[in-house]
Order: sequence, then structure tokens, then C-alpha cells
Amino acid sequence: MAAERTWRKSSYSNGGTAESCVEVSLVQDVLVRDTKNASGDVLAFSTSAWRALLNSL
Repeated sequence: MAAERTWRKSSYSNGGTAESCVEVSLVQDVLVRDTKNASGDVLAFSTSAWRALLNSL
């Protein structure tokens, strides 16, 4: 499931090749993964939970 999605790096990586960042995939839900381990586990959020998380930051 995670491999078929489009992933975008964190803006904190400055668009470079930084390996110490996260990537996010926004579709009907939100998945977050570690750039260093793209085939590893992901965090999954509903859209409303993702918005709540971002608003709390």
C-alpha cells in the first residue's frame, strides 16, 4: 500500500537529499514514514486527526 503512493519530503529537509527527515503521503488518509527506511513501518492518520495534530503544533 505505501509503495504505490506519492511521497513528499518534509519542508525541513530543504528539498535536498537529507536522510534524517520524514515523508508524508496525502490521499484519503495521511501516511508518514522515515526517509531512511522507506519500506518500513508508517504512521497512519485520518484526515481529521492529521489536521488536529498540525493545529496543535
